[in-house]
Formats: sequence, C-alpha cells, structure tokens
Amino acid sequence: MNSPELPDSVPYVDDSAAGPGIGSRLDGTVSTHLVRLLVQAAREAGVAEAQLTRVPGTDDVVLRGELNRIPMSSLVRLWELIAHTRPGAGVAVAAAAPLGTLNTWDYLVTSGATLTDSLHRAQPYHRLVTGAAESFDLSGDGDLTIGYRTSAGDPAVAAVVNEYVLAYYLRRGREATGRPLVPTRVSFGHSAPPDRSALLAVFGTASIEFDAESDSITFHADDANAPLHRSDPMLADLMRSHADLVLASARTIADPLDTFHIALEAALDAADPTLPRVAKSLAMSQRTLQRHLAEHGTTWRDELDMLRHERAKLLLAQGLTRTAIAHRLGFTDDRALRKAFHRWTR
Repeated sequence: MNSPELPDSVPYVDDSAAGPGIGSRLDGTVSTHLVRLLVQAAREAGVAEAQLTRVPGTDDVVLRGELNRIPMSSLVRLWELIAHTRPGAGVAVAAAAPLGTLNTWDYLVTSGATLTDSLHRAQPYHRLVTGAAESFDLSGDGDLTIGYRTSAGDPAVAAVVNEYVLAYYLRRGREATGRPLVPTRVSFGHSAPPDRSALLAVFGTASIEFDAESDSITFHADDANAPLHRSDPMLADLMRSHADLVLASARTIADPLDTFHIALEAALDAADPTLPRVAKSLAMSQRTLQRHLAEHGTTWRDELDMLRHERAKLLLAQGLTRTAIAHRLGFTDDRALRKAFHRWTR
C-alpha cells in the first residue's frame, strides 16, 4: 500500500517562538518518541515484523536519539498498518501512552497554570511531535475546544489517527488536572463505527457526533480553567528552553545512509567502530550493509575514514593528545593515527 500524499497547504499556527527558520526545515518530519509509540502499537495490533522493518526510520538505533527526525511518510505508513490490521485502535494507542511517552511535549501541555494556558503556550512547539501538516487549533470563550485534522488521505487511517489524538488530549487533561474530566462534546469527521462502546468508554460521554465538519473535543470552562495540580512554572520554562534546543539541533533522517551514519557514530563513541558491530546494530549482515553502501556510492572504509577525520579535528581543537585521540577513535596506536593524518592532509 502506498502512503497517501500530504496536502499542499495546511493552516498552521505561527511558530516564531520555536526559532527562526526551524519550521521549514522540520516540516514533513516527526519525532522519534511518536514513531516509537506507533511501532510498539503496530506490534501489539499484530502487524508483521517484516512489514515494520520496511518502514524507513524505525530502526532501534535511530529511535534512541531524541534529535533524530523521521519522515512524515513513515508515520503515515505506520498508521496505515495499524488501521488496516486493527480498525478502531486509535484509543488503544492513547491508552498505551502514559505521561512522558512523548517526552518534552507531554510536560509542555501539562505544566501550565491551567489546561487552557498549557495548550496555548505549548502550541507553537507542536513540531516537537510532528510536522505542520498535523497541527491542532484552539478555540472557545471560556470553554476550550481542541480541533485537529490529520493529513492522512485514507478515511480509515484518518479515523484511527483522529480518535488517537482526541483521546490523547483527554488523557493529558485528566493527568494535568487530577480530575476525571468528561468532555462536553466530541466530534469526528468520519462515520460512526459499528460498535461505539470503546469510544463511549474512553470519552465517558454519549455526546459524540460523527460525520461532523471537524474533529474536536471540548472541555467545560470549569475544567479548562481550573488550576492544574501539575502546574510548575519553572518546569514549563525549562521545557520550552529544552524544546528550543531540540528543534534547533534536530536532524532529518532522510534515507538509509543517515541511519548508517547514526550507527557508525554510536560505534565510534564506544571506541569500537567495526563493521560487525555496526551491521549488527542495523539488524543486517555485513555483506548486506556493504552492498547498501555501494548502492549509495560509498564504502565502509571511506565512511569510517571521513568520520574519524572530522572527529580527530574536533578532538585536537579540544586539546586532547594524539594518544587519547587514537584511543577515542579506535586506532591501534599513535602510529596508525599519524599515518591517517598524513593521508587526510596530503
């Protein structure tokens, strides 16, 4: 199944608080935290492991890094696999995501003075989780309505995504307020499923509208503006500062070679930059890895040499001795490092 195309233009809130130029660079990418959640959800839904391994950016070596950004197409593909294996799984994904699952984003939306305050302050940082095409909006005078519309084109996939998102915000609202919140209204753009019991149980209300103009959840003003028992202004400021750093430092994992570079850097950090180690971390044979590198016009030897060269220059600038650098970069001794420097600088 091909992933649905994203729309050319989707309204989005101003993201100037998240740093100049960051939005365009991160549009079309999503966080490793969200992808990790969906990979686990797909496994629990019964998606075959062989299907998951074909989704770019789902390697463990990539998902361990908070600064790595996965293509939006991979996120959509995971939702496709989940939706077509287990229809109605959206609320189950939210149920499997306790506070902290989405890292910084979770604390941004729960540490303000009120739920309304938290969400308004967090909104410009939504790219921490996903790209512009998956934004949310806030409205209401007193009451608080959270609106959302996924970019997924397949109606079955969109239904699962929107059910997850609204269930997510209800769960975070309950966690933040310490109240068993019940929304005054829930609306979905898709048609009602044959069995509504799971949705009724999660949202705690029969006031669920289907075939609506928008996907949204509304909280009563008393709940939206109640002081949060998790309110922590210092934590909120810290989370926003961390969010700025993450967004500014994030790197897109655009192709398999990016994944290889992450694995190679990790091996070098462990002073064990060997082909067997890197191949194992990527869950492939050494021969397969070498073939993949050749397909990208490079070799194991060239990639390791380039990375060592860059690291050596940095370490020298930091004042490390050649002996320390040789050990750090996995050379056998100083002499091997000197030969490498001669090759790099000639």
